[in-house]
Amino acid sequence: MKALTKMEVGAGHWEVIDKPVPKVGAGQILIKVDYIGICGSDLHTFEGHYNANAKGVTIGHEFAGTVAEIGDGVEGFKVGDPVTSETTFEICGTCRYCKDGEYNLCSSRKGLGTAADGAMAQYILARAASCHHLPAGVTTRQASITEAAACAVHGVSKATIAQGDIVLVLGPGPIGLLVAQVVMARGGRVIMTGLTQDAGRLSIAKEKFGVERIVDIQKEDIKAIVSEYTDGYGADVCYDCTGAVPSMHLGMELLKKRGQYVQVGLFAKDVVEVDFSKIIQKELVVSGSRSQNTHDWEPTLRLMAEKKIDADKMITHELGIDEWDTAYKLLKSGEATKIVMHPIG
Repeated sequence: MKALTKMEVGAGHWEVIDKPVPKVGAGQILIKVDYIGICGSDLHTFEGHYNANAKGVTIGHEFAGTVAEIGDGVEGFKVGDPVTSETTFEICGTCRYCKDGEYNLCSSRKGLGTAADGAMAQYILARAASCHHLPAGVTTRQASITEAAACAVHGVSKATIAQGDIVLVLGPGPIGLLVAQVVMARGGRVIMTGLTQDAGRLSIAKEKFGVERIVDIQKEDIKAIVSEYTDGYGADVCYDCTGAVPSMHLGMELLKKRGQYVQVGLFAKDVVEVDFSKIIQKELVVSGSRSQNTHDWEPTLRLMAEKKIDADKMITHELGIDEWDTAYKLLKSGEATKIVMHPIG
């Protein structure tokens, strides 16, 4: 089968090569891949900022398809079932995090597309315990972005949102747009920020997804706008989806006292400067959000089935896995919102 594979350590070196179709083991499911979503972490991997030491691994961890073969001991699935899968491929199963279903925190965890062969191929091998049936009305094309949507659900769950709360979503990228949809589904009123270069995506947030207020922080006074919306107190919750240090500082500044701040976006560097005086003096509650967990998937799929997360509006381009260079340029330029790829061969 054809598979988009990271050939060497470091940045770049992605090639479509021939690989054997994986053999199914006990407790595993072989999935015929229909569509693969591109994640921001895939871009970081390509650029050498993330998972830089991987070599020989098939890329891709957002995907959906149909069951092609079932391993021994697997129940509840049959050949032909439309499915998607969590990214968790291997865990220790014995640590406190595994016992609590917090697989993303297991120190021994191996993920699809990073430590185990991923989805940018004709077939992928998945852990049966990580697989989910698609609800009625959700296609494999739509479900190929479930992992990204589950990351948004996971991130939003790190704060408590009351009906009518003013919620800042910093950054109109794919995760920001997904976070905004989840926040609105939970009753929050979203103010989304971006830069002048993000004008297209900010318009999408307003026109496609119904975000209440979009703000170009290079042209508008975000502090005055938040003050107007909150009677001068500040926003109730802030989700930073940019991973930019200035955005983090801005978010904490715009929060009310005892506001909730959640870091969703990945920083380019592991160590960044944080203004702890704001956290202390305002008694902010600050949380990190790493990936997604098994308990995020079914709620995410329900939101997709109810169109509260609208995958079709998120997806702007569809390309083959041999067109990775084109996909990369479309995403880096901001021309694309969410790209799904399909296998070749």
